[in-house]
Amino acid sequence: MATLDQLRQEAATCRACDLWENATHTVFGEGAAGARLMLVGEQPGDQEDLQGKPFVGPAGKLLERALTEAGIDRRRVYLTNAVKHFRWTRRGKRRLHEKPNAGQVRACRPWLEAEIEVVRPRLIVMLGSTAAQSVMGPVFRVSRQRGEVLPSPFGVPVLATVHPSSILRAIDDESREAAMSSFIADLRVAARHA
Repeated sequence: MATLDQLRQEAATCRACDLWENATHTVFGEGAAGARLMLVGEQPGDQEDLQGKPFVGPAGKLLERALTEAGIDRRRVYLTNAVKHFRWTRRGKRRLHEKPNAGQVRACRPWLEAEIEVVRPRLIVMLGSTAAQSVMGPVFRVSRQRGEVLPSPFGVPVLATVHPSSILRAIDDESREAAMSSFIADLRVAARHA
């Protein structure tokens, strides 16, 4: 079985879909093999692409705050994404997030499977619909089964919740606070089961 470092090196040369062409870095997962909790997001964002690390942008900072409030040490979890390259469109000088398509998600699935096999988490937290559908299939809906611990095709229990970027997009402070409270509650459930 490959190590996480070996997988990271192999993923750096992945050409299974077209996203590598406009990416600065392949953003592979980060954390320890043997982490009890694995968090899977959608794809790297602008800052993640530039730095080559998962969850270092605004959504990552919000995630870190939520993990702390839920009593979870970020250094003790494995963080990754369903897709390893940033899909974006240029608007002026900015690179704006664009949702990965099903083919791009499928192309990255072997990397996610390999990460799960090496890390062997006790629970996988799927952050948002792209992550959830990459693990559970295209008919899975976070809105229907959010916060529930469920069996997965990987043989590892999973819990679906929102992606932290959705909290950042809330329309006002009150909505943002309510979304953050619900997100922290989901992470607390995850912590109890990991």
